[in-house]
Amino acid sequence: MWKRLSVLWLAVRGDARQLWYALRHPAAPPWLKAGTAMVVLYLFSPLDLIPDVVPFFGVVDDLVLVPLAIRFMLKRLPAGVREHAERRAAGTVDAAG
Repeated sequence: MWKRLSVLWLAVRGDARQLWYALRHPAAPPWLKAGTAMVVLYLFSPLDLIPDVVPFFGVVDDLVLVPLAIRFMLKRLPAGVREHAERRAAGTVDAAG
């Protein structure tokens, strides 16, 4: 499981940071928390679209679905929240602003 998480982290590290900063923004929409919770539950759930015991394909579904879900949520954020999260993830704005 740790190997799967480390590979997944390498694939989504930038988007995951943006999602983290968007979640912490005061104007973040309520659906963002629910969507993020569902992605995390899917990631840690033993029930997958393709079980992880199936060689190669069991991990590929996580490597495809999780980044797509994160990107889907980030694209639907309000413009102000999205821009703030992008700047924070890039390190071009301080924590207060």
